[in-house]
Amino acid sequence: MVTTSDSTPTAVHPVESRGHRFSRRARHARLHTYAFSSVALLVVLIALAVANTRHVQLSWIVGSSATSLVWIVVSAALLGWLLGIVTTSLFRWRTRPPRI
Repeated sequence: MVTTSDSTPTAVHPVESRGHRFSRRARHARLHTYAFSSVALLVVLIALAVANTRHVQLSWIVGSSATSLVWIVVSAALLGWLLGIVTTSLFRWRTRPPRI
């Protein structure tokens, strides 16, 4: 707080530098891009689910079963994602620098 000649306190706001303002606005734009991308991905996933609701025959080694195509696609995507995480973790663990 700064006091003026008539003894009324006024607030002093720090001046934001050009670099900080650019950084703040870039972060704001990045967050909007992430939000837009997330909504677009959700719309695509819903369209995929609606388009693939028919039942298909899934053949196993021992037998077969009928299930909705969207569940096959979603479970395959989740399995691939989890296997990617495990593989990345194993590679990182095996290629880490030696401890001294």
